[in-house]
Amino acid sequence: MPVPRRHTRSTRTAPSPDPELFPTEAAPERENAPESASKAACDASASKQPGTPDAAPEPADDLEPLFARLARSEFRSRFRLRAAERAYVAAKGLAAIRGHAADFVHTRLAPAFPPNDGRQTPMRGHPVFVAQHATGCCCRGCLGKWHGIPAGRPLTAEEEAYVVRVLMAWIVRQMERG
Repeated sequence: MPVPRRHTRSTRTAPSPDPELFPTEAAPERENAPESASKAACDASASKQPGTPDAAPEPADDLEPLFARLARSEFRSRFRLRAAERAYVAAKGLAAIRGHAADFVHTRLAPAFPPNDGRQTPMRGHPVFVAQHATGCCCRGCLGKWHGIPAGRPLTAEEEAYVVRVLMAWIVRQMERG
């Protein structure tokens, strides 16, 4: 007969850290360097306001180098919009999703030292949350690594607009995949 276990501390190990933030092997410098074209895209996207109507999606040609780097990441490339998230985007429309993205970026990422930085973005529950993880826009550490936006200072309005633009480009790509 098995002996009942007493309630003790859990022996489960903590999940391993994000391999993109803590690589086990030295990664080539070029692969992890921020793309200057993506950084320069901030200025072009600053004129787009979050509440504008659902016109044609913004061109993402200058984001191609970023999306190519993200595709090489095993962790980032596995994110997809699920059926419920796709339905949410279809029901609300891209303009509303853009507004949500702008709000999340402003409240959760823009401060110099966001509360719970590194843990402030849920893995699911809203299309923007999934997009944040897929594009490396989930915390200030990832913004620094993937987009060259340093932590420790508030985001500028141009940087906020750039992050929203990246998130929306990823969401549009996911919606077009069908």
